[in-house]
Amino acid sequence: MSVASSSGLRQITEGAEHPLRIVQVGMGFWGRDWAEHVVPEVPGVELVGCVDSDPRALVLLQEQLPFSAQRCFRSLDQAVDATQPDAVLVTTALPGHAPITRAALEAGLPVLCEKPFTETLEVAEELVNLAAAKGVTLMVSQNYRFFPAVRTAVRLVHERALGELYEAAIDFRRNDPVPPNPPIRHHTDRHPLLVDMSIHHFDLLRLILANEPLSVSCEAWNPSWSGFQGPPVAVASMLLDGGAVVSYRGSWISAGPNTAWAGEWRMEFEHGQLFWTSRGEDNVLLDRVVMRSRRGRRSIVPLPAMAHIDRAGTLAEFVGALRANREPETSGRDNLGTIALMTAAVDSSELRQRVRVPSTGAKLAI
Repeated sequence: MSVASSSGLRQITEGAEHPLRIVQVGMGFWGRDWAEHVVPEVPGVELVGCVDSDPRALVLLQEQLPFSAQRCFRSLDQAVDATQPDAVLVTTALPGHAPITRAALEAGLPVLCEKPFTETLEVAEELVNLAAAKGVTLMVSQNYRFFPAVRTAVRLVHERALGELYEAAIDFRRNDPVPPNPPIRHHTDRHPLLVDMSIHHFDLLRLILANEPLSVSCEAWNPSWSGFQGPPVAVASMLLDGGAVVSYRGSWISAGPNTAWAGEWRMEFEHGQLFWTSRGEDNVLLDRVVMRSRRGRRSIVPLPAMAHIDRAGTLAEFVGALRANREPETSGRDNLGTIALMTAAVDSSELRQRVRVPSTGAKLAI
């Protein structure tokens, strides 16, 4: 795929009075949700073009939104030529992430891409290096970071409010077998849990614990009745740099009570325990943080107000980073560590042995 670069591209750092002109690629159900609910929430963003190779998706977009056919395109080339955008938002299914991101970066355009931005660490490193060579921003939409409970957990861990962390347990439960539910995309994924869902939890783990995982032992399996093509259930044990151990249990087919999307976290410290949970349905806060000292009472921790949460938080961070000419929090470079943990978990589940997580040199910071 080749995309003509915009020779008249305005300087993004000129000032906030100029809207950031974005072309969005991938207008399936999730992409249309971005266009309808997320993009309008962030001031200073203008959606100037929408791209999908499937004409039905573009028709549905025009029926769902007041979006003109003149701003709908079948290819990124056409959209860039016609609209001269400042940046590209990639909301395709996973197979489209790498090729669309590569084409946009080659054209010198900053990219915000849905997670995971690649399936392999090798391709992820290639795209990060390409973005660096072109001098443009590559950011991954790790939207679970942009919630008040997550920010609070980060603060409490970094402040050592309960002393040294030695163990954490994460539980994620949803009930989505087929039947009785109608099949959707993730039912046909090769790794519907570890790649499509657990990557959120792995990214939060790296952020909150402020240490990189060293190794992972993971079992993933698929009961015959699940209706999933890939394993919807997994358990894992991770050893982190610094000595803490993390246990992880995830399931798309649990009959137990649903957790919030970020899961339920129990973190054990020298002087007590921290429990937290986060992210209800889109833009619904189910955030809660409870701190319990070893010999004291539990206390519910106040949560900060946030201007933008969820995917709007990632888009606002993308815009802010471009305006300030700085690296965004969930840059492609930082996200290499998350991809490394995800792929190591997949490898461990397939090899049935503990796997060392490749070192990427990613530096964690918010």
